[in-house]
Amino acid sequence: MSGYTEDEKLRLQQLRALRRRWLRDQELSEREPVLPPRKLGPVAAFWERFLRPGGLWRQQVYKAYQTGGFLLVRVLIPAWLVTYYVKYHVMKKPHGMVMANPRIFPGDRILETGEIMPPLKEDPHKHH
Repeated sequence: MSGYTEDEKLRLQQLRALRRRWLRDQELSEREPVLPPRKLGPVAAFWERFLRPGGLWRQQVYKAYQTGGFLLVRVLIPAWLVTYYVKYHVMKKPHGMVMANPRIFPGDRILETGEIMPPLKEDPHKHH
């Protein structure tokens, strides 16, 4: 007893035909897949329409936009945040504080002229 019986041969032939049909059904036609249209935000929709083929200048404008956004988000804003933090939270003296002329009190010597400041006049009202 070697080989398949007639029923087994028929069963195997039917299985092969079903597998072939199933594999053929898995192939997509040119019209598939049918997907719903993409929902784009206003900026993405603008760039989608703007970048349709038609000119090199459009690509250059897009590159400039991308570079500007990168610089703003990755360079300028972090630099501003670091500057703000250092200026208002780390530095001991306020930023831009300049000691101009020190106050002059009675008895002090003015360096430029060598003059000594006289004492203040008494206040006749005697109030504080």
